[in-house]
Amino acid sequence: MKHFFLEIEESLRIAFMQVRIHKTRAMLTALGVIIGIVAVTLMGTAINGIDNGIENSLDMLGSENFYVEQWPWKDVGDDWWKYRNRPEFKVEDANLFNDILDETPDSLLFVAVPQVRFWINVSYESRSLNSIETTGTTSEYAYASNNEIEQGRFFSKQEDISGSNVVILGHDVAENLFPNTDPIGQVVRFNQRANYRVIGVFKRQGSFLGLFSMDNLMVMPHRALRKIYNGNRWNSLLIKMKPGVDKDAAMDETIGVMRRVRGLMPEKENDFEVNRSESIGEQLDKMKMSVAIAGLFITGLALFVGAIGIMNITFVSVKERTREIGTRRALGATRRSILVQFLTEAVFICLIGGIVGLMLTAGIVMLVKQAMPHVPVTLSENLFIVAALVSVATGIISGFAPAWTASKLDPAEALRHD
Repeated sequence: MKHFFLEIEESLRIAFMQVRIHKTRAMLTALGVIIGIVAVTLMGTAINGIDNGIENSLDMLGSENFYVEQWPWKDVGDDWWKYRNRPEFKVEDANLFNDILDETPDSLLFVAVPQVRFWINVSYESRSLNSIETTGTTSEYAYASNNEIEQGRFFSKQEDISGSNVVILGHDVAENLFPNTDPIGQVVRFNQRANYRVIGVFKRQGSFLGLFSMDNLMVMPHRALRKIYNGNRWNSLLIKMKPGVDKDAAMDETIGVMRRVRGLMPEKENDFEVNRSESIGEQLDKMKMSVAIAGLFITGLALFVGAIGIMNITFVSVKERTREIGTRRALGATRRSILVQFLTEAVFICLIGGIVGLMLTAGIVMLVKQAMPHVPVTLSENLFIVAALVSVATGIISGFAPAWTASKLDPAEALRHD
C-alpha cells in the first residue's frame, strides 16, 4: 500500500510537470470539462433555487388555506370555455358558507372570506403608482390570510359593514408612496377620485419565485372598494382550515359545502375549483424536471466531448513519450505504475477543468444575484463535491484506454521508438 501511494505521489509530480510544460494544450484539453462542470453546477444551482423559491413562495400562500375560484391553477387547454362560463363568486357565497360552518360543530374549516380584486391607481401628493392589486374583503381576512400587520391595524367589523374609506398598504406600496413619512393616518387617492385613510401596513413578504413582488398590494373593505373599482374583477373565496386537521379531508369538506352553497344536485359536476398551494408546486415540479433534463443533456454532451478530447490528447502523449515509457520499464517500473501515471495525468487535467468551471459558475451566480437580487439562486456546497466527483470520473473514463495502452507497451520495442 505504501508503494502504491508513492506511485500516486510520483504520478502527480509528473502530471504537474506535463501540464506546466504544455499549458495551452492542457487548458484546451480541459475546455470540454470546464463547459460540462459549468453546466452541471448551473443546473444544480437552478434546481436548488427553484426548490427554495417554491418552498418560500408556497409559504406565502399558506399551507392551511384553500382558494375557491372560477379557474384552476393549471393550463386548461381547449377547455377554457367551460371555466369561463362558470358563475362568479359573490360576497353572499361566503356568508352562506360560514352559516353552514356554524351549523357543523365538528367542521374542519375555520372561516370563509370573500375576495374581490381589482387593479387600480393610487396616489399621494405628487407620487403615484399604477395598477396596484387591490383586494376588497371582510374583517375576517385578518385571521385567514398569511399577511401580517407591521404598522397600524386591520380594519374592524364596523368599518367592514359600513364600507369605511380605509386601506392597508403592502410594504412596497407604503415604501414608494411614503419614503420619508409615516404612512399611518395619511390620506391617499384612488383613480384621482376618492380619498382613503391609511390605517395599516403589511410586513414584507418578498417575491414569488423572484418573479413578482408579493408586497405590491392593498386591502380594504369590499364595500369601500366597490365605490371606486374599474377594470376586470376577480372574485374568489379564501378558506381557512383549522390547524392540525387532515388537509385532504378539509378539502373534501370544502367541496361539499360549496356544492350546498351553489345548490348543485348530486349528478351535477362542480362549477367551481378548489385550489391549494400544492397544485402550484406540482406545476413548478414539471418546470424543474424540464430544467434538469435539459441540463443533463447539455452536461452529458459537454463532458462527452471533453472526455474524447482528453482521450485523444492522452493517446498523443503516450505516443510522444514512448521512449520514456520504455526507459521507465527498463529501470524497473511496473505496468501498474505506467497505468497509474497516465490515469493520474488525465484526472489531473479534469480536476483543473473542474476548478475553472466552478470559478466560472461562482462568477455567473454572483452576477445574477447582483442583477436580479430577488431571484433565489444559491451555490450549494454539495455542488462542489458533485463537480469534483464528475471531474475525477471523467478523467478515469477518458484516460483509462490510453493508460492501458501505455502499460501494455513492450519495453524493448518502446526503447527502439523514434
